[in-house]
Amino acid sequence: MSLPQHRPPLRALSVLATALTIAVAGSSAAAAPPTAPRTTPGSAAQGATARLKEVMFVGNNWDGTADVIASSGDFARIGRVNVIPDKAERLAEIYLNPVKLIYFLGIRNGPGEGHDQFVDDMYSTPDGSAMVVSRPSFADVVSIDLATGRINWRFPVSGYRSDHMAVSPDGTRVAVSASTSNTVHVLDIRTGKQLGSFKTGDKPHENVFTDGGKYLWNMSIGEVNTALDAPAWDWTKGDRRITVVDATTFKEVKVIDMRERLDAFGRKDLSDAVRPVAFTPDASKLYFQVSFFNGFLEYDVASDRITRAKTLPKNPATSEDRTTWVNDSRHHGMSVNSAGDKLCIAGTMDDYATIVDRASLQEGPLVEASKPYWATVSGDGTFCVISESGADRVTAISFATGRKVASVAVGDHPQRVRIAHVAADWSGAAAD
Repeated sequence: MSLPQHRPPLRALSVLATALTIAVAGSSAAAAPPTAPRTTPGSAAQGATARLKEVMFVGNNWDGTADVIASSGDFARIGRVNVIPDKAERLAEIYLNPVKLIYFLGIRNGPGEGHDQFVDDMYSTPDGSAMVVSRPSFADVVSIDLATGRINWRFPVSGYRSDHMAVSPDGTRVAVSASTSNTVHVLDIRTGKQLGSFKTGDKPHENVFTDGGKYLWNMSIGEVNTALDAPAWDWTKGDRRITVVDATTFKEVKVIDMRERLDAFGRKDLSDAVRPVAFTPDASKLYFQVSFFNGFLEYDVASDRITRAKTLPKNPATSEDRTTWVNDSRHHGMSVNSAGDKLCIAGTMDDYATIVDRASLQEGPLVEASKPYWATVSGDGTFCVISESGADRVTAISFATGRKVASVAVGDHPQRVRIAHVAADWSGAAAD
C-alpha cells in the first residue's frame, strides 16, 4: 500500500509577530462584537417556524473558520463562517496575562503542532440561527449568529483550553470539555448560561449523551503532549477514565476504568486513554479507540466488559517512533452507520480510512486519506464523511462499497465534522 506522507506544520508564529498584530489591530479590538447574551424580540418564534436545511459543519482548526457543506449528495460547499471575529480582543487579553500567555503558546507548540487552535468542535442551535463553537486557544465557547457573523454570547471555560463538545438529543444543551481543569461544563445552547458542571479524569476529551439525553459520558485521555510515550512511562499520563453522570443533576453515576477491563481482556499492552468512541444505535455496545493503537475495541455496556478487539493494518510508511504521532494518536475518528452494522474508522497516522463490518470486524478497502482526523455519518446515512486534516478537504466514503465517492476542499486543517441545520436560504454571504 503506497500512501501519502504526513505534511509538516506550515508555520510557527512568534510572540513578537503576534504582539505586533495586536498593536496594529488595536483600534478594531475596541469595536469587537459584544460577548454578552443578546436577544431579539420575536426571534425565537421566527426561528421556530423558519424552514431549515440540513448541512454539515467542518471546523478548520488552524484557519479559525468553519465551512458549511451539503450533508449528502455532492457535499458541495455552501458558505464559510469566521469563528474568531473577536480575535484582536482575545489576543490582547492573552498577551496582557502572563499565565494565559504561557498556556496559549503551550497549545500552539503542543497540540497545535506549531499553530493556534481556533476551532475544535461546533453545533447548530435548534432553530438554525447560530453556530456554537469551542475555541481551544481562546479557552472558550461562543455562539456565532449565522445571519450577521457576530457573537451572541461567550462562555470562558475553567482553566486554559476548551476541547470536544456534545449536544443533547433535543438540541438545547451543549457540553464542553475544559481540558486543563478536568471539568465538563454544560451550557444552555441558546443563552450560554451554565446549567451545571462535573469533574472528570485528567484531560477530558470526548463527550456523548446517551439514553435520549439522560446520561452524559466523558472520556479523559490524560497527558498527550509529552515525549514519555514508551509503554514503561505510561503511568506518567495521569488518571484516564470514563465518567458517566446524570445529565440533569450532573451527579456521578459510574466510573469506568478501562485499565482494569483491558487487563481482564488480556490486553495489558494497550493504553487505557480512550479517544473517539461510537455507540451502536441501541447503545448496547461502545466501540472505542485508544492512544498508540492501530485499531479499536468493543465494550459491552450491560456486562461492563471488553468483548472484542480489532487490529487494523499499519502503513509501512508510518514511523514506529511514537513521539512522532500527533497527540499520542495512531487512529483517531470513528462512527457507526444508522443501521448499526458498519463502522467507519479514521486511520489518522496511517493515512487511510476504512469501513468495517461490525459482525465480522472485517475491514474493507483502505481508502487513502491524508491524516484523517474525524469520521461522521452523512445526513442520509449512506456515507461516512472524514476530515483529511493533511489535505484540507473532507471525503465521503460509501458504507455499502467502502469506496470514496466525493471530496470537497475546505479550510486549513479540518478536524471535527458535525451534522447541523441552518436557515433554508442561508448562503453564508453575510457571515463571510
